[in-house]
Amino acid sequence: MALSSSLNRYLLLMAQEHLEFRLPEIKSLLSLFGGQFTSSQETYGKSPFWILSIPSEDIARNLMKRTVCAKSIFELWGHGKSPEELYSSLKNYPVEKMVPFLHSDSTYKIKIHTFNKTLTQEEKVKRIDALEFLPFEGKVNLKKPQHIFSVLEDYGLDPNCIPENPHNIYFGRWIADGQRELIESYSVKKRHFIGNTSMDAGLSFIMANHGKVKENDIVFDPFVGTGGLLIASAHFGAYVYGTDIDYNTVHGLGKASRKNQKWRGPDENIRANLRQYGLEKYYLDVLVSDASKPSWRKGTYFDAIITDPPYGIRESTRRTGSQKEIQKGMEKCPESHVPVSLSYHLSDMFFDLLNFAAETLVLGGRLVYWLPVYTPEYTEEMVPWHPCLKLISNCEQKLSSHTSRRLITMEKVKKFEVPHNCWTSVPSSSVASSLYKASCQSHPRQTSSPSSQFVFSLSQVLFTSGTIIQCESHIFLLVIFAF
Repeated sequence: MALSSSLNRYLLLMAQEHLEFRLPEIKSLLSLFGGQFTSSQETYGKSPFWILSIPSEDIARNLMKRTVCAKSIFELWGHGKSPEELYSSLKNYPVEKMVPFLHSDSTYKIKIHTFNKTLTQEEKVKRIDALEFLPFEGKVNLKKPQHIFSVLEDYGLDPNCIPENPHNIYFGRWIADGQRELIESYSVKKRHFIGNTSMDAGLSFIMANHGKVKENDIVFDPFVGTGGLLIASAHFGAYVYGTDIDYNTVHGLGKASRKNQKWRGPDENIRANLRQYGLEKYYLDVLVSDASKPSWRKGTYFDAIITDPPYGIRESTRRTGSQKEIQKGMEKCPESHVPVSLSYHLSDMFFDLLNFAAETLVLGGRLVYWLPVYTPEYTEEMVPWHPCLKLISNCEQKLSSHTSRRLITMEKVKKFEVPHNCWTSVPSSSVASSLYKASCQSHPRQTSSPSSQFVFSLSQVLFTSGTIIQCESHIFLLVIFAF
């Protein structure tokens, strides 16, 4: 398909990490900023060099302010499979597009970047000298140039078979770098409050980008844990809150997860984590609540739901319930009854999660979550679905030779209606079997839980019935009936 002449061509230099997550992230971010993913490349695979057509440089810069999968973006001036093809391509590039960056009052430098091969300084200088036919009129400034140009050479992906000549050569004007430094600055190793399953910083930002989180959004995590996903969303300007059934995690109590530290400190909590990064103003609240029994009034509240449900390995899958598992549930239990912690099967958990997202997301809002799978038995039909949610992407992260987890991104495409046998998934037996094998789930302990049915109230949220709630700040509130 021919690309529109009104679109400028750009070269993305991608990071060679989380390869399956790169394309969905770029597509989501382009959509967020008003662009559309358009490319002449038929496939991307593992290559670090992507050629895209983007409507404007502003969209390209906005893209790089968010992405953690891309290292840099360049305005592509020329491309070829040999030096001769590259020079011919550069000579055909419109001079009027070059002149603003090559005039006599400007300063510049040229960099050489190679993938899968190291060049000597002499070889680099030789490649730069070969570009003397370009109409550079400015002065060279290696320390603080106004414009940076790069020659990028691709020597393939096999480090054991490096060709003498590159497969592709690119030349372009550097526009901006991505946000790879966030992975280090938000590293879990440096975080004040962590748990056994705190999400890797890089994956947290990828999830926020897949969810198209933006400034002033409301982002919710129903399995919040230590709040790693809230931190990534808050960094992009979203207001965040979440729930978790684990009282000790929500309140920062109990045993510490760090080596050589027995108990958590007095200020180890999710709010402190956001404060550590200067994001406390985006913190709404984190509360003890059972995800299997949402107490929300009917309505749409969230721009995105981003979560990592427990798999039953390092964190148990739990819900509140009667020890005898009476079919009618909690309806006949007295208000003073404190239910025990029961097994919350993964198939039921994802069923509840998708139904909850379909009901509470705004139109166009996204649900991003992890799905554990047993690789030998996995098929695409095993991914849960809902008639109100459209599957956007499905990316695999391998955990072992037989297990992996898949990052599922879904978008709400139509208004929620009370389902009449329309909620459809794969047969429950096959889902349960596959998820069970993926998680190696052990039987959870039948112990008492201090949480009965805790829910929370924010200014814009109304509930269907009166109940007592408990928030992280240890304040008890009474929510009145919402009619």
